[in-house]
Amino acid sequence: MSRQARFYQWGMVIDLDRCTGCGACVVACQAENNVALVEKQRFAEGRDMHWLRIERYWEGEFPHVRARFLPMLCQHCGDAPCEPVCPVYASYHNDEGLNGQVYNRCVGTRYCGNNCPYAVRVFNFLNPDWPQPLPDQLNPDVTVRSRGVMEKCTFCIQRIRRGKETAKSEKRLVRDGEIQPACAQTCPPGAIVFGNLADPDSHVSRLARSPRRFRLFEDLGTDPSVIYLKGGGHEHAG
Repeated sequence: MSRQARFYQWGMVIDLDRCTGCGACVVACQAENNVALVEKQRFAEGRDMHWLRIERYWEGEFPHVRARFLPMLCQHCGDAPCEPVCPVYASYHNDEGLNGQVYNRCVGTRYCGNNCPYAVRVFNFLNPDWPQPLPDQLNPDVTVRSRGVMEKCTFCIQRIRRGKETAKSEKRLVRDGEIQPACAQTCPPGAIVFGNLADPDSHVSRLARSPRRFRLFEDLGTDPSVIYLKGGGHEHAG
């Protein structure tokens, strides 16, 4: 195990008791990561490009019905089903718990998307097109992907790298809360918490030990790095 692997194990906790389903995280992710715009007709054909979506569920019987929301993104599985099926090793796992995607290596077989039980990978069917003046808002830290590749959430790896470089230049470790993906930074009720699971005293580690914790499809044994907190509790992320 490398020296850095003992220091950083990135993970996320999402408190479903706080999530209001506003969609701010979805918009923030799209803006931060240069996610392509999709026309209404393409969206109806199932060719949406969002890396993060809000699943909606209904609880109770009419007229006492309550909406429940569940943000769904790449789970960054410790034993990811998408990785062994990629013929060109575009989908890989690093020693900090991130499931990466090498876009210029991907040949678009879509095997990874078919093997993902969470359906969080999207295929770029068309070259992205941003009408003026939208190109001016593209993030220069993130590549613009061409057609024919699989895309997905990266925990805003560009922000992780920048935070680590800053910490290294100051000869220290990344401070708790110093790195925030766009979704966590933008979430109005603070339902999304990101941090270092290798640090037992970090905010995300403390929340990950909550009795309300659960992982999606845990019986599959994929060991996700995204942990959810059941709704209806009284413990909050802030």
